[in-house]
Amino acid sequence: MQYKTSDTDNAARGRLCYLSRRYRDRRTAGNKAKSDYEDILAGCGAVNLGLRRSYGRGAVATFVRNLAGVARYVLSVRRGDTVVLQYPVKKYFSLLCRVARWRGARTVALVHDLGSCRRRKLSEAQELRRLGRADVVAATNGAMAQWLEERGMPAHRLEALGLHDYLSDAEPREPQAAALTEVAYAGSLNMRKNAFLLRMAELGHALTVHLYGTLRDYDPADGTASHIHEHGFVAPDDFIAGAEGAWGLVWDGDSLDGCTGDWGGYLRVNTPHKSAFYLRAGLPLIVWSRSAIAPIVRERGLGLCVESLRDLPQALAAVTPEQYAAMRSAALAAGAEAAAGANLRALLARLGFSA
Repeated sequence: MQYKTSDTDNAARGRLCYLSRRYRDRRTAGNKAKSDYEDILAGCGAVNLGLRRSYGRGAVATFVRNLAGVARYVLSVRRGDTVVLQYPVKKYFSLLCRVARWRGARTVALVHDLGSCRRRKLSEAQELRRLGRADVVAATNGAMAQWLEERGMPAHRLEALGLHDYLSDAEPREPQAAALTEVAYAGSLNMRKNAFLLRMAELGHALTVHLYGTLRDYDPADGTASHIHEHGFVAPDDFIAGAEGAWGLVWDGDSLDGCTGDWGGYLRVNTPHKSAFYLRAGLPLIVWSRSAIAPIVRERGLGLCVESLRDLPQALAAVTPEQYAAMRSAALAAGAEAAAGANLRALLARLGFSA
């Protein structure tokens, strides 16, 4: 879908711009999200200050092409521009912000991940110093914005996206007769990230997990996987058009009793891209009650919030057909918004750019 800026309004504010990159592939969630946001920005009339987006696995070619894109950016950015930079950028983020400031442009860091919270490759001080070079920091949600503010980021420089967008022409299939005890999980078993999937066997036969990924890390010594139906890798459009299960599960860590470890704890501040993926498929969400997206799920009726997965069988048993129909309708509506780029468009409107 294409969007048009209001030429009269936006011309007075200068150009809306972005920097395209070379990505390793289209399949990973991070690359999909960044590619989608480039497309939404382009559809809003934004100017790409780098080279045309491309994909490739060669490290040398990627380095050279991204460096060439940065050089073009340095020559192209000008006074009055607003430049949306998708964060993290593996290289050059500070340089890109400095060049924009020297030229009289402002920068918006559109945050996808905080390395200091997830993989801890940066200290909090390093991350805050790096993000502080941007004029505006657009966190993925209100909880992340609050986390940044509590650590010294001025509130007037913070924005929050809310839910991710997810561009796709696929249409969710009509509701099937799937039991409410069947849930979908997008991602392969990884004992560092989602060992809880095996522990769900402790719930007995109360739940079936449709795993859209592989059991590549599975060792029978770790527990049974009889409750998991392994679908393997499925193309995103095929998932949207035919996902099995009644819910999309957003959970990480090794525990049923809350989201634990670096990956699980990260859900306190992050909006997982898979939440938009599920909504595009019309699947209501099941999320941890202390996660950053739980307030959005509650406010918009997008699914269930539980403190522990041990509570899930009882919570599902209490859902009436009418309640589930309402949650699915809300999920479909949110998915349609994600397909239209509505979340980023709303953020751009708050920054002064109509779409």
